[in-house]
Amino acid sequence: MDSQNTPAVPVLSIRDGIDADALYKALTDTGFVVITDHGIDLSRLEDAYRAVEDFFALPTEEKEKYVVGKDGQRGYTAFGRENAKGNDVPDLKEFWHVGRESIAPNVWPERPEAFEREVAWLYDELDRVGLDILRALTKPLDVAEDTFDRMAAGGNSVLRLLHYPPVAEDADPKAVRAAAHEDINLITLLVSASSAGLELLDRDGNWRAVEAPANAIIADAGDMLARITNQRIPATTHRVVNPEGPNISRYSMPFFLHPKPEAVLSVFPQFRDGTEMDDITGGEFLAERLREIGLS
Repeated sequence: MDSQNTPAVPVLSIRDGIDADALYKALTDTGFVVITDHGIDLSRLEDAYRAVEDFFALPTEEKEKYVVGKDGQRGYTAFGRENAKGNDVPDLKEFWHVGRESIAPNVWPERPEAFEREVAWLYDELDRVGLDILRALTKPLDVAEDTFDRMAAGGNSVLRLLHYPPVAEDADPKAVRAAAHEDINLITLLVSASSAGLELLDRDGNWRAVEAPANAIIADAGDMLARITNQRIPATTHRVVNPEGPNISRYSMPFFLHPKPEAVLSVFPQFRDGTEMDDITGGEFLAERLREIGLS
């Protein structure tokens, strides 16, 4: 269906704690929630975005010095390398991944100088908020309060720094900045992007443009959360469309909150009804999905 300009996305302040029932309803009803008053100093975000922009402006040969392994889980992944699951046309983007050092060492570019400092700061802040959100979900899901701490504290979470360059005149007409997809992980946190383009597919099958204030974070549900809740919280389908206005670069920094690689993704007992998928570890599930999107 056509995109609509007014997103049905709830806004939730967490200044005085998280309203667990409102959070659960937002994720089940729309798949996205705008989080405000989260305690992250987003005035510092300008410095992070400036460092990211400066990195992606470097010559291609310099950026490609930071390609690490074939699965793109650390360092630089070149333009046109990734495609959405089920889509054989690569997305129009390049990106950089930062993860948890205890799982795999990060690489850092020699320039810009501020890159490591600002990106590492943002990783830690989003990791903190993401775990708070998961802890709040334990109440409406009727699971033990430490469920997500055991599953995801110190997990294989990744901060992705994205650059969508201006769309080239000779680009494949079927190619978009990010084709419709669901995220692999438990939840995703997205700080305000540099320009519009994000759309979600709501539960009624309508594409809706999603924008949030500069001081807010957008949270959405991923495939792993959908799996362990047996689709009680469905994964959110979303995309980034090509610009209709000025054909300029777009920058975005989503944080993908993952479980530990050895954590077992098993449907919570109260949601078992014979339709659930078999158990799988977080590491196995990630490897499976990386193959599907062309990164392994």
